[in-house]
Amino acid sequence: MSDMVGETARGGVDAPVLQRLSTLDRFLPVWIVAAMAVGLLLGRLVPGLDDALDAVRVGDVSLPIAIGLLLMMYPVLAKVRYSELDRVTGDRKLLAASLVLNWLVGPALMFALAWLLLPDLPEYRTGLVIVGLARCIAMVLIWNDLSCGDREAAAVLVAINSVFQIFAFAALGWFYLQVLPGWLGLETTSAEFSVWAILLSVLVFLGIPLVAGFLTRTLGERARGRDWYESRFLPKIGPIALYGLLFTIVMLFALQGDAITSNPWDVARIALPLLAYFALMFGGSFLLGMRLGLGYAKTTTLAFTAAGNNFELAIAVAIGTFGVTSGQALAGVVGPLIEVPVLVGLVYVALWAARRFFPGDPTVPDPVRSAR
Repeated sequence: MSDMVGETARGGVDAPVLQRLSTLDRFLPVWIVAAMAVGLLLGRLVPGLDDALDAVRVGDVSLPIAIGLLLMMYPVLAKVRYSELDRVTGDRKLLAASLVLNWLVGPALMFALAWLLLPDLPEYRTGLVIVGLARCIAMVLIWNDLSCGDREAAAVLVAINSVFQIFAFAALGWFYLQVLPGWLGLETTSAEFSVWAILLSVLVFLGIPLVAGFLTRTLGERARGRDWYESRFLPKIGPIALYGLLFTIVMLFALQGDAITSNPWDVARIALPLLAYFALMFGGSFLLGMRLGLGYAKTTTLAFTAAGNNFELAIAVAIGTFGVTSGQALAGVVGPLIEVPVLVGLVYVALWAARRFFPGDPTVPDPVRSAR
């Protein structure tokens, strides 16, 4: 899937899509589940591994996870055609819909689900509210690329979310943990979030791969031309993104494996609102994109950027504010446990929807259309 966009399948347009994918792409869900299992086992069976992995940090994120995130994002951002970003920035419907979904609908929905499904578990409830405030700026690029979404739109929306995250995270945290519960006669929670830690997270995990991707494309096209860059160079670095994803998953679950496996019932309770959140946000955003006539590629990008969450930021904030052994931190850790397999599943839902609801749409890549 990672190499499907804009490419002609070697097997011809009538060959089944799966036959055209690499082994890595074809069995990606299997590799992701295996990476989660390996991480959980390592975290559970190797004493002191979590402390060793967390010994060196970039901002508030463990260094191994930081390396995985950077490896994951760089190839995707190197694929973006930066000269075409004005095509996205001029699409007011897309930008307005994304802002409303990410900064009004998403946090409000997570707040409602947390209170509805976890009324008796205030620590987990608070952790989920924090997850809802952390809009995705990393893995969403992978899900968007796998589902053949609009890369330029994803880059723009991720950048916008990053800016809003710096200035809005603390204010929204105060609103959803103290102000709104007070208005509704519910229990309030006091918490202080570091704006500088959020800024550093954005600069490192978006800034570095964005600059690297921009320079790679600019210098590569200048030296050898766009045709060579996109037909020869990008296919070689493309798999790095998925290797980075798998490495990140292993490291993340190794770091938090003991916390997850020691609290199976709590994990199940936390998982329920998360499952509802991902389904409602993705489904509602996808339907909105269709209603606005955005086309398949932008609709998919809108849906994934609205449904995904910045789990690394949520975990870092929860640990920094409430402590590593807190229920808030566990709720943050359960986030990627649920998000990763669910959003991988939604990639296949999006590709099915491309064939079912977007016949003749020019933004649907040829290999996907041919599967009809």
